[in-house]
Amino acid sequence: MTPHAGRIAVFSASVGAGHDGAAAELARRLTADGFTVDRHDLLDLLPAGLGRAVRTGYHRMLVRAPWAYQRIYSSSERAGGGGPAARALLRAAERRVLHALHPGTGAVVSTYPGASQVLGSLRRDGRLAVPVLTYLTDFSVHPLWVADGVDVHLAAHPVTAAQARAAGARTVRVCGPVTDPRFRPCTGAERDRARDRFGLPQKAPLALLVAGSWGVGPVRQVALELRDSGAVVPVVVCGRNEALAARLRADGIEYAYGWVDDMPALMNAADVLVQNAGGLTSLEAFAAGLPVASYRCIPGHGLTNAAALHEAGVAAWIRDPADLKAVLTDLTDGTLGLRQREAAFALFTRTPGQGPAAEIARRHRRAPVPRQATSAPSRRPARPLAAPTESPGTPSARTSGRHAESTHRTPPSDGRTRPAAAPARKDSVPAGRTRPAPRRLAATAAVACAVWACAVVTGGATALDGPSLVRTIGHSLDLDDLHQGDGHGAGSGGHHS
Repeated sequence: MTPHAGRIAVFSASVGAGHDGAAAELARRLTADGFTVDRHDLLDLLPAGLGRAVRTGYHRMLVRAPWAYQRIYSSSERAGGGGPAARALLRAAERRVLHALHPGTGAVVSTYPGASQVLGSLRRDGRLAVPVLTYLTDFSVHPLWVADGVDVHLAAHPVTAAQARAAGARTVRVCGPVTDPRFRPCTGAERDRARDRFGLPQKAPLALLVAGSWGVGPVRQVALELRDSGAVVPVVVCGRNEALAARLRADGIEYAYGWVDDMPALMNAADVLVQNAGGLTSLEAFAAGLPVASYRCIPGHGLTNAAALHEAGVAAWIRDPADLKAVLTDLTDGTLGLRQREAAFALFTRTPGQGPAAEIARRHRRAPVPRQATSAPSRRPARPLAAPTESPGTPSARTSGRHAESTHRTPPSDGRTRPAAAPARKDSVPAGRTRPAPRRLAATAAVACAVWACAVVTGGATALDGPSLVRTIGHSLDLDDLHQGDGHGAGSGGHHS
């Protein structure tokens, strides 16, 4: 360990658990290398408390209107990114993101597409003078992942890197996945102990079925299909969706769990992983030597990740239910499983100097040394700030994606890179005064509703006809769902389903 190596900021988002899980492991590795790491959730930095609305809306669309999510995902993929509402929402977070950065930060890392867009914009416009890196948590790359202004995109596999370059990324490094070191191949004795611990049968082939921290997708259907195939015994992890686990047990699925804290041990007990999203859990299965099958994937990134994993040769994609039994048998007791393990292990056969954390550290070392603050920075949340409002950049700074030193504004004496001053707006609130609480509450509620409705309409209008768009909005704002709450994974709380 190198003490006092420097300071790095890592931005993720608490939508599901994959983005936070990757951020946590990067932070652990960088901390072990001597860096001070500050972690931030982009949703906490959205204005007017909109982060919760974004998280809740995304969750409800996956659960209640997955077909609409697929169309919006596909249309934004064809358009090369998000619509005007998404861009406006991310622009609103830029100043808060700047003020969240410690003055001594020497590099910034994103594990979430929205954060990459915000940081790339700040870097491109010269308001952020340190390197920005994006770690691509998915095997497939949606255009939102690639932000002009980001210095380096870090990919787990050449398939991912090729997609990032096709989406416009200039500099891409293949550095392998980041997974918790607890995920590793186990011995026969460790496998037996893991099965004893979870009360699982010792001799039967076990299929570990996962559906993310929210337990989304046709999980009940897949669990019953696995059981009825006769090839495996399903072991289902429903994440924070305890209601789903209860329904599965009522259906006769004996081994159905909610949130599991010790996923490494449960993977040790299993013979194959069946997944529907292609996120962090798949990478952890690769590290554990567990064959992976993608089946009945969720729309959007679930389908594109399944295709990318299949192309890379690290996961089987079962598209026809008639093939389910044969593929599972080949994965648990055939040559397909052996080939897949070999390809998956190759992702991790790298020296420590080749991993994502090592690349981040190298970029930090090459960056200019940030000037330290003359006094300790405030750690208060970035609420409506007394800092001056942003002034529009010059046309060349707005349009250029280069990181030429001449485009970087000189930071003030406290070391922060802040926007230049602009005249105060006539309707701004004088310093030291706040709007009355009822007015603030009403304004926040109105903005949240308007932005969410605008996001749904903007995304849907590019892909849906009139009746379909009406159904999208109706599903997304279905008040009958409010009794369910947001407890199925609204918080990060861990990195596993």
